[in-house]
Amino acid sequence: MTAHPTRVVDAHVHLWDPARTDWYPYLSHPPTQGAGDASRMYRRFDAGTYQGETARWNVEKFVNVAAATGRHSIEETIELDSNVDSTGGPDAIIGGLPPTDTVAEAVDLLDRQMTASRFRGVRPMGIHDGPLPDVGVLGALQERNLVFELMTHTDQLRAAAAQLVGFDDLAVVVEHTGWPRSNSDEERALWRPGIDALAGLGDNVVCKLSGLAMPLESIHVDALAPWLEYAIEAFGVDRCMFASNFPVDAMYGTFDELYATFSTVVAGLDSESRDKLFATNAERVYRC
Repeated sequence: MTAHPTRVVDAHVHLWDPARTDWYPYLSHPPTQGAGDASRMYRRFDAGTYQGETARWNVEKFVNVAAATGRHSIEETIELDSNVDSTGGPDAIIGGLPPTDTVAEAVDLLDRQMTASRFRGVRPMGIHDGPLPDVGVLGALQERNLVFELMTHTDQLRAAAAQLVGFDDLAVVVEHTGWPRSNSDEERALWRPGIDALAGLGDNVVCKLSGLAMPLESIHVDALAPWLEYAIEAFGVDRCMFASNFPVDAMYGTFDELYATFSTVVAGLDSESRDKLFATNAERVYRC
């Protein structure tokens, strides 16, 4: 059996309650067909549930990533932060960046979320015109020392990399290992040059090793290893971090099974490199 990491800082978790249909309307109608166990995703998932399911892995901290739709993601940030003392987490929060008509409006939403002490940055929430927000919004994120989480599929990775040139002081996290949509040869052909382009931007751009279960319909080593190994090779161990994407990826297995896969993939690395991938890099990026 592969040894567990000494400690874990989980860089991508969604705390949510399907009963809040205004915030999470998409959780109201679990799919009845398809791969995976939908009941494992479409359920109330709070800090206590998360802590119970991760008890064997010494999870010291976790990062909540926005899941409430549109502008509800702003209130989600503020509410989660205000309740930490009673809930026991999260330790850092990535809030929402919904579409806005003006840069000033988007910046106002950033500043509202900055009233939350654990707020560290944003991910896009809603339909945007491209992979990145307006350059004025990127500039505001950079000026405020906030993280931008790149949430786009493989066909837009190279375009995103081109648009990020010059934002050398903006912390960028490539979500879900570049977010492939399938395990096809065509998807990998789009993904590899996109990952290479983003990795080539510099140390301010890091890759979150997460979110592969849904497109690959598996959390087993044989399925995940080729994608994880390529991303780690491209970015290096100083610029990658493992994350569970729970409860979404729970559709395909338990936290124990997912993190056992991660552990197996990097079993050949030294202990310092493994600690970076499982904990230290996430602590640095999310300042937690």
